[in-house]
Amino acid sequence: MLFNAAFAALRQVLSPPLRRILWKSLGLTVGLLVLIWFGLTRLINAFLAGHPLSTDYPFVNGLAFFLAGAGLFVALAYILPAVSILVAGYFLDDAAEIVERSDFPDEVPGQALPLGQAMLYAARFAGLALLVNLCALALFFVPGVNLVAFFGANTYLLGREYFELAAARFRPLPEAGAMRRHHSGTVMLAGALLAGLMVVPILNLLTPLFGIALMVHVHKGLSRDRLLMPPQRSGALRPPASGPLQ
Repeated sequence: MLFNAAFAALRQVLSPPLRRILWKSLGLTVGLLVLIWFGLTRLINAFLAGHPLSTDYPFVNGLAFFLAGAGLFVALAYILPAVSILVAGYFLDDAAEIVERSDFPDEVPGQALPLGQAMLYAARFAGLALLVNLCALALFFVPGVNLVAFFGANTYLLGREYFELAAARFRPLPEAGAMRRHHSGTVMLAGALLAGLMVVPILNLLTPLFGIALMVHVHKGLSRDRLLMPPQRSGALRPPASGPLQ
């Protein structure tokens, strides 16, 4: 199931209906990373300007800035999962609805989460992801352990966040969490796929949209278990979700 879900998600990400969201997702992700880079660079410059060595030995400025730049590049790789979660929360309903209507046209589509609720949930979990990844960053100079810590932490975090956001369109968040725990093995494998994508330069910028599409398919596949079918909502198909792209 997971292989088929991943293939379908990749096809959806590159399809015309999602292309506009893809570019906006990329723009928002890159924009947030640039803002973070700019803010951290300003902090480094302020520190160097007030350090005595920067006056007595001017070459220290250049060396320190070079090392700081390399360090920032590595740090951004650890910050990207938290940024990805924020972006996913913002575009969740627009992207999920397109996937549901395209690949599951005969099924009742999910109910859009209020944007504020989706962003609040995403922001809380992004904060946790940032904290966990900063802890993993502290292990960067420990060979072997650093990659295991990064991959293991983000396998859990990305799998949990993306699955629960997709499932919350059909069921309350507590029930979405219970479903995730019941199918923890499948969700972890899907999270491992997202964590693997996260370490590939350039392609990692696709993680928010790919993660949404992937987990929509994973949730639909798991929901075919009759005991865990989403509760049917009364009424006809709801109107298209209103979101940031309407």
